[in-house]
Amino acid sequence: MEQYAIKGGNPLVGEVEIGGAKNAALAILAAATMTDETVLIENVPDVRDTNVLIQAMESIGVIVSRIDRHTMKINASHIHDLTIEDDYIKKIRASYYLLGALLGKYRKAEVSLPGGCNIGLRPIDQHIKGFRALGASVRIEHGLIITETEELKGNHIYLDVVSVGATINVMMAATMATGKTTIENAAKEPHVVDLANFLNSMGADIKGAGTDVIRIKGVPKLHGSEYTIIPDQIEAGTFMFAAAVTKGDVTVKNVIPKHLESISAKLLEIGCEIEESDDAVRVVASKPLGHTHVKTLPYPGFPTDMQPQIVVALGLSGGTSIVTESIFENRFKYVDELTRMGASIKVEGNTAIIDGVERYTGAGITAPDLRAGAALVIAGLSAEGLTVVDDIKFIERGYEDFHLKLQTLGAQIERVNTERELQKFKLKVG
Repeated sequence: MEQYAIKGGNPLVGEVEIGGAKNAALAILAAATMTDETVLIENVPDVRDTNVLIQAMESIGVIVSRIDRHTMKINASHIHDLTIEDDYIKKIRASYYLLGALLGKYRKAEVSLPGGCNIGLRPIDQHIKGFRALGASVRIEHGLIITETEELKGNHIYLDVVSVGATINVMMAATMATGKTTIENAAKEPHVVDLANFLNSMGADIKGAGTDVIRIKGVPKLHGSEYTIIPDQIEAGTFMFAAAVTKGDVTVKNVIPKHLESISAKLLEIGCEIEESDDAVRVVASKPLGHTHVKTLPYPGFPTDMQPQIVVALGLSGGTSIVTESIFENRFKYVDELTRMGASIKVEGNTAIIDGVERYTGAGITAPDLRAGAALVIAGLSAEGLTVVDDIKFIERGYEDFHLKLQTLGAQIERVNTERELQKFKLKVG
């Protein structure tokens, strides 16, 4: 019984430090296995997803030493097994990054089919297409994706859809292929760029990351490196919307404001004030929120991972808003939970029509996935009365110390494990 107990109604005020980007960390940790030399990685977020990936890496002989909570040394010179079918790895989507990394280095890899959040179909056909274009065979047997080849050869690969996972996987495999590889219609997300920068720091030759054409010249081997992971744009965006929803004043620190432009633009549009500095963004919500229309798009568009958070904000805004989800078809499952809190939202296919209400009221709700779970916590922070959020294991997959960071901003929130702890919290907050 891991739950968040929340007494809503306090505006969030103060400063919050944003951690390393979970999605960048997962790709970079996998890529660290591509050299036999030691790699030092800083700003690794201490969340369930990264810890599960590290556990899987250790199960095949990678030596991971934690220097401190967010810094680790990785040495992959003693990998003894190219099959990863640890029970935990099935629970995270990014397990498949080990395919590209191990295929690049060893010309063979077997990894359990990935899990992650149940937010709709996320086929791996583009990954398979990319591996095959580089000369590898790919088959699925007994729940494993098995890929192998005698030789990886550079090729021209056009991705049929913009896929972050496929871009990352093909880029890793192509890094150690013979000859040149061009990936067209590549994803442009910040964590794709971060991985390319990390691989280049290890001796790779990758150009064009951050544009839709990535060019890679294969190299025979990679060397050790020291690297710091970029800040997490989705964690930052979540706290920015938390400020808007609770009528607060929050400065998110240790961010790259450029990565947050689509989020800042929508907050400005609905009536928040935004102040940017070199590595911080301040969000002030002193006026009533207004309505807007949003469509999720690949970067630099509005992120699908921020869709539940903006819906929570628009649920409290004046007028009618429309949110269109163009990335995942199953991403409005949390709307039923939000409706229990008094929201007025109608979902038709991939579109949510939102009529703003004056307030949410506390309720017992369940987190259906990572980002929606965080958004429901934000709703609870603004709601009248008590909210209890179940299944917070989803939230902890991608947010480090979420409740503790919210507490420093003045939120009345606690992580409770027993009925007794919940009753104690109720007594404390009255």
